[in-house]
Amino acid sequence: MKFLLTKIRLSWYFIFFLAVYLLLAWILPKQKFDSGALTLFSVNSFLYGFYIAPILGAQKGRIEELHKTVRSEANELFAMALSLKKLPETLRNKLQKELTDYIQASTKQKAIAQGEEDYEELITFCVEYDGKEEEEVQKFLDKLVANQKNRTQFSMLMSNKVYSNEWIIILMLFSITLGFVLLLDIGDSSILTIVKALLCTGLTMLLVILAKLSTLTHKKARQIWDPFKKLRDTNFYRID
Repeated sequence: MKFLLTKIRLSWYFIFFLAVYLLLAWILPKQKFDSGALTLFSVNSFLYGFYIAPILGAQKGRIEELHKTVRSEANELFAMALSLKKLPETLRNKLQKELTDYIQASTKQKAIAQGEEDYEELITFCVEYDGKEEEEVQKFLDKLVANQKNRTQFSMLMSNKVYSNEWIIILMLFSITLGFVLLLDIGDSSILTIVKALLCTGLTMLLVILAKLSTLTHKKARQIWDPFKKLRDTNFYRID
C-alpha cells in the first residue's frame, strides 16, 4: 500500500481510474431511480462532501503545521551545532554525531520512535557529563530542553492521522455515492457517460489525495523533511 502511495503519481491515478470508470459506465446496467431513491442519493452525497471536506482541510493544515514545526526545530538544531564549536574535537564530534543520528531517525516515519530515543540519550549524556567542559555542555543541554516544545508539537501532529473508524465512514458514503452515479440511467449520450466517469474519478481521487496527505506521501508533505535533510547533508552548515 505504501509503495502505491509513494511511487505512483496522482496523474497516473487519474488516468487509471478514468479508464476504469469509463468501462464501468458503458457496461453496467442502467437504473431509473424514483424520487425517493434520488432523495436518498442527494442526502448521501451531501454527507460524503460534508464529512470528507473538513478531514481534507485538517490534513492540509496538519502538513502546514508540520512544515513550521520541523523548520523551527531545524533552526534550533543548527543553533545547537554552532554552540558546539568551542568544545574539544572529540566531544564535539560525539555530540554532533548524536544530533545527526537523531535527524536521520526523525526523517523516517517508521523510525520516529527511535528519533525520540536518540534525543533522550543525548539529554542523558549531557546530564551525566562531568568533564571540564561541563559548563558548555550544560548550555547545550539547556538548548535541548528548550527544544522540547517543538518535539511535543511534532509528536502531536504526527499522531493526527485519519483513523480506521473515519475511513470506514468515508468509504461507506463513497461506495453508496459511487454506486448511484454508475447505475444512474442517463440515456445513450456519450458526453454524459464521460461526465459520469469523470465524476466517479473525482470522487475517487479525493480518497487517494486524503490517503497521501494522511500518510505524508503527498508531494507537498514529503518536503517537510527538507530542512532536516539539508542539515544532515551539509553537516550542519546550512538549512536551506
